[in-house]
Amino acid sequence: MTSRRRTVTAWVGHVPVGGDHPVVVQSMTNTDTADAEGTALQVAQLARAGSEVVRVTVNNRAAAAAIPEIALRLRDVGVDVPLVGDFHYNGHILLREFPETAALLAKYRINPGNVGAGAHHDRNFATMIEVAIEHGKPVRIGVNWGSLDQAVLARMMDENARSASPRGGTDVMIDAMIVSALESAEYAESLGLPHDRILISAKVSSAPELWQVYRKLAARCDYPLHLGLTEAGMGMKGIVASSAALAPLLLEGIGDTIRVSLTPEPGAPRKLEVEVAQQILQSMGLRQFLPQVTACPGCGRTTSTVFQELAQKIQGYIRDQMPEWKGRYPGVEAMQVAVMGCVVNGPGESKHANIGISLPGTGEEPRAPVYQDGKLLTTLKGPRIAEDFQELLEAYVERTYGQRAVEGA
Repeated sequence: MTSRRRTVTAWVGHVPVGGDHPVVVQSMTNTDTADAEGTALQVAQLARAGSEVVRVTVNNRAAAAAIPEIALRLRDVGVDVPLVGDFHYNGHILLREFPETAALLAKYRINPGNVGAGAHHDRNFATMIEVAIEHGKPVRIGVNWGSLDQAVLARMMDENARSASPRGGTDVMIDAMIVSALESAEYAESLGLPHDRILISAKVSSAPELWQVYRKLAARCDYPLHLGLTEAGMGMKGIVASSAALAPLLLEGIGDTIRVSLTPEPGAPRKLEVEVAQQILQSMGLRQFLPQVTACPGCGRTTSTVFQELAQKIQGYIRDQMPEWKGRYPGVEAMQVAVMGCVVNGPGESKHANIGISLPGTGEEPRAPVYQDGKLLTTLKGPRIAEDFQELLEAYVERTYGQRAVEGA
């Protein structure tokens, strides 16, 4: 893995993005922002799931007017997460009409393709930048190929048509996205916005095109880059597509903050996109958020479902405990747990983990050896193997990471 590309650091509230800082996980609400209670509840859920920045739509006066109440409700429940305002079409009006909202938001997201056309484009964009300067706020210049600045695209398409060797339309569109983002950033700086208060994103919904646009952007600027596959989709498709799109760029050191744009199942909580983003970073060794559970996929040697049920139970238990564990047990997020299904790889994987169990496979003696830090701790038997292993896990966390808390006090 290469080192992170060198960027400036932009502060989004109290969260540093870029420079030598860890890649930041962010997300976005899907509530009606005018519903201050519902939006604050979802922001809190996302923050508690691990979202370090949360973006909300500010699409009309009712939404803009609700931001102060949302911020107050979050403070009342002890949630201190930077709120980002997502503006399209009328941001220049809303930021001027609602100065308290402009002051409370930690960052403004501006799409150069949705700030107006013709003479209105530069004037509206300039108004939003002027508000950001007045309040000392950073701005994300967020280009999207579904709402690309048509003036820039038309200009570059014309130039390409006159070229001796015209390129394909997709290549021209990708270059137009880059030009739109960088020209907008240059204009913002000419208006007085400091270089270290600008972040850039250029989102597409295809992984190969995402790699192409971000590699070109990374070579041409040192602004922090926000990565995300836009409209990734639902369920497995969205998770796999986002993972495939983001991993190669992160491996190359490109990307300072990420969002996984999943379409949630009807009625499902929004937090899955946060958990997937965390897992991408943790699987790549870029960050550690919670203990990892290694579990075998199962085969003809593991006809019992005990190991599957135990792996699911332990994984859910760990995630549920993490809000409390993070404060009480420093370093616990790096713990490795193994739940294995038979004698083939079970003991070996268990020895590699901090604590692991090898459950009996089909036809094996009904014994489950438990290994702790590479050594056999005990062998469990009987109907309460799952409960007994969870108790051993709890004791290991308390003994190992509780001691670190005492030593660090």
